[in-house]
Parts: sequence; structure tokens; C-alpha cells
Amino acid sequence: MDEDPPLAPGDARTIGFLKTLVTVLTVTMIAGVLAIIVLLVIRLQAPAPLPALPEAIVLPEGARPAALTFAEGWVAVATEGGRLLVYARDGKLLGEIDLTSP
Repeated sequence: MDEDPPLAPGDARTIGFLKTLVTVLTVTMIAGVLAIIVLLVIRLQAPAPLPALPEAIVLPEGARPAALTFAEGWVAVATEGGRLLVYARDGKLLGEIDLTSP
């Protein structure tokens, strides 16, 4: 087998410099990916806050909202007790549905 000729001193320094650059780039990319993963985990763990109920809507005593749906002329409030309350924008109760699972 043929052996490669020895490198000139200038070539050896250039190859060493390139190795260092590749290593720094690899470490930087790994740190960047880890930072993105950490930020995603932090952001996705926090529950999204519910939007505020309009001031005109008053829920029955002891009812706590679990979900809200805003439409053109009405607001639906699903309560933690398993009821769906539908209000007009002015606060008038339009209907109530008991939510039961089969």
C-alpha cells in the first residue's frame, strides 16, 4: 500500500483549525437544539388561561367555568359541574343543558 506523504506544517495547522471549527459548530448546534426543547417543554406545560367572561354574564351560585365559547350573538359556558349555560351578549340566560357522559 502506498502511504500518504506527510503534511506540511501549514497544512497540519489548517486541518487542526478546521477540526476545532467543526467541534465548536457541533457543540453550538447541540446546545441550540437543547435550548429549543427546554423552551417548548416550559411553554407547553403551562395551561392556557381562559378568556374573561363579559361583565354582563353572572354565573349561578357555585358554578365555575371550565370552558368558554364566544359566538356572534351568544356566549356558551361549560361549568365544572357538567352544565352548559348559553347566554346572550347582554347577560340574559338563553338556555341550559346538562352534560352527561354515556
